[in-house]
Amino acid sequence: MNRTTWLQDRRMQKFRDVLSRWERKSLSALEAAEILGCSERQFRRYRVRYEEEGLDGLIDKRLGKASAKRVPVDAIAWMLEEYRTHYRGWNAKHFHERLVERHNFRWGYTWTKTQLHAAGLLERAKRRGAHRRKRPRKPCEGMMLHQDGSPFAWLAGQAALDLIVTMDDATSEVYSAFLVEEEGTASSLRGLLEVLSAKGLPASLYTDRGSHYFYTPKAGEAVDKERLTQVGRALKQLGIGQGMSGFLCKRPL
Repeated sequence: MNRTTWLQDRRMQKFRDVLSRWERKSLSALEAAEILGCSERQFRRYRVRYEEEGLDGLIDKRLGKASAKRVPVDAIAWMLEEYRTHYRGWNAKHFHERLVERHNFRWGYTWTKTQLHAAGLLERAKRRGAHRRKRPRKPCEGMMLHQDGSPFAWLAGQAALDLIVTMDDATSEVYSAFLVEEEGTASSLRGLLEVLSAKGLPASLYTDRGSHYFYTPKAGEAVDKERLTQVGRALKQLGIGQGMSGFLCKRPL
């Protein structure tokens, strides 16, 4: 078996191993591509070719010429051995910085981290808590409104203004939108008045943790759910729940 054939066989074995891990959802498509030394788009192409042609679809059609961008196998082995021998316990970021500083390492941080994960030398970070995950939309119109302000120079030749938008969570239909010099209590109540007058009362309002929506005793800490702002008191009197990323206060109707 010549070297070209051996490399082709190794490439196929590696692809099948990575593909099986991707199918088990232990790797993302980006991570799988990093391990294979290709782009995420190229990984998708390999998957399609493998499904259509089997192993024959993975044969390099370029007469055995390796990609100039592919990381050499010995470089991967050297990097992993360095971690095992001298840097065990370091996180990927510090390890990569040390390689760049001392060894003129030219491959990226993401690639380095992925290789350490694949070799079982570094544990993957735990998934973020449920409050960080994407929240599903409400199933019915009117259950939840969103309100937010976006500062930008919306009008040519004029200073930046805040665009205050109030929209439905289930449908993304915009019920109210207007420009003001600065977002605050007055603009929030104006947006709510326009929507409630036309659409009636929603079950809840979802916002960021701006000071006109929630009182925060100390910057960066949790909001005080008992000490209400003017907007909070208005919502409470109307029986509208007040929510933000992290919690939803249910008010009695």
